[in-house]
Amino acid sequence: MSTPTGSPTGSPTGTFSIRPLDPVADAELLHRWVTDPKAAFWLMQDAKLQDVEREYMAIAAAGHHDAFIGLHDGEPAFLMERYDPAHVELVGLYEPEPGDVGMHFLTAPSDVRIPGFTRAVITTVMEFLFADPAARRVVVEPDVRNKAVHALNEAVGFVPARVVQKPEKQALLSFCTREQFLATTGVAAV
Repeated sequence: MSTPTGSPTGSPTGTFSIRPLDPVADAELLHRWVTDPKAAFWLMQDAKLQDVEREYMAIAAAGHHDAFIGLHDGEPAFLMERYDPAHVELVGLYEPEPGDVGMHFLTAPSDVRIPGFTRAVITTVMEFLFADPAARRVVVEPDVRNKAVHALNEAVGFVPARVVQKPEKQALLSFCTREQFLATTGVAAV
């Protein structure tokens, strides 16, 4: 998978950019994020620091999965994973098409509420993914109970397809093409 560098994009909520994740240097930060009660759907609530480091070392070594840290005004603020659903996460659960790219994202826990922040994060993530000209459609598989992320996904153009049973959860398989993203957000991802 190619690794475009996320150039800073501005929004009313601040400036966002994306950098590759360093599994060792970022492990403590990630551990705080993924074990926070607000990250229950990330399924790492009981993870130890070494578990998080090991997980992201494995992702870094994988040929079809990578991870990134998203920055808000230069400070780490979200985690994004990109994967090839023909090889990771959804193997045998749907028929992948050329140009499909899978995505997970997690915003960092914070006591400060910034209206529109999470929507700005998912928009930044989608722009980043569609910056790769080979990406034609983004695929997600959030837990069916995660109503908040379903609303966010819809806000950037995702259309639910069906519920699929994964080993760890029932997931709502959803898709967003480049055209749906543009039509819904007005953001031309190039």
